[in-house]
Amino acid sequence: MNLLFSASEPTTRRDFLTGMAGLTAANLLSSRAFGKKQVKDKLGIALVGLGYYSTDLLAPALQKTQHCYLAGIVTGTPAKAELWKKKYNIPDKNIYNYQNFDQIANNPDIDVVYVVLPPSMHKEYTVRAAKAGKHVFCEKPMAMNVKECEEMIKACRDNKRSLAIGYRCQHDPNTQAYMKIAKEQPLGKVKLIHSSAGYNEGRTDHWKQKKEMGGGVMYDMGVYALQGARLAAGEEPILVTASHLTNRPEIYKNVDETTLFQLHFPSGAIANCTTSFGINTNFLKVNYEKGNLFMEPATAYSGNKGVSTLGVINFPLDSQQAKQMDDDALAILNNQPLLVPGEEGLRDIRVVEAIYQAARTGKAVRIG
Repeated sequence: MNLLFSASEPTTRRDFLTGMAGLTAANLLSSRAFGKKQVKDKLGIALVGLGYYSTDLLAPALQKTQHCYLAGIVTGTPAKAELWKKKYNIPDKNIYNYQNFDQIANNPDIDVVYVVLPPSMHKEYTVRAAKAGKHVFCEKPMAMNVKECEEMIKACRDNKRSLAIGYRCQHDPNTQAYMKIAKEQPLGKVKLIHSSAGYNEGRTDHWKQKKEMGGGVMYDMGVYALQGARLAAGEEPILVTASHLTNRPEIYKNVDETTLFQLHFPSGAIANCTTSFGINTNFLKVNYEKGNLFMEPATAYSGNKGVSTLGVINFPLDSQQAKQMDDDALAILNNQPLLVPGEEGLRDIRVVEAIYQAARTGKAVRIG
């Protein structure tokens, strides 16, 4: 894909890449930038829910972090508890189940509870963790609806605890590169966005196929396509249209398998978005007034890269999850704002609700 660069533009290619290099270096080395002295220099994290994401991604990432570590677990499966205890040398006093979870309030080893459960359980365990005096990291999607998001934010605020949403991509310098273009507008205003995220999900009895547990592609992969559009636009959508498609009704009986949605932004920019449990797709394309950008993959666990009129976007990152948790832990330790607080998760769920309404009614839905 050949993209041309015009040297007459306000921000030159060299300026942009130099700026991104500085931004990336600052992000990757942020672990060395301590603020005021803290009682602790590392936060203990307890993972709640030991499924694939915790087992294959978060736990290994916590072996690489500098400002937080795996301190405890919460699981309803004794066999898993025993396996994790041996593998990660977790003391018995830091192992909980869903019945005695609230006793975590008495454990000074655990500073943060990371909620890695089906979406229908996010609100309950975020609120319980906050009441137990623990900071919360919560996986996406933040919750089932706007009301739950607001209750989670309030619980953490009332208990003076931080709430970070697990949008790993916002900690990735490759994502930050196109966010920078949207903010500084070296290529002019955004005109058109195509954002797509999906994979072939063939399981038949997983929470992703169960509406009551927060299943459906829009909640799961859809927030990636939505985030791509929102971050690339640099503004919040005000209107949405949407439709659902189902190719495997025997699997996707009461949740969406594929969702197509269109976002309209205040500036006049338009985003066409696709998310699917039946299509392998992962890209972001942006047309600006004076150039364009293409990322593929755009939201993978690693290897996100792209090219724009300003140059190549390719900032290697060893572990998004490690950087995400280190960034959030350091913000808490230094009493600084989180990169992706609960309010960001709320913004997405507000749009997700509008997308489902638009698909259900066949009408455009205004957001806000």
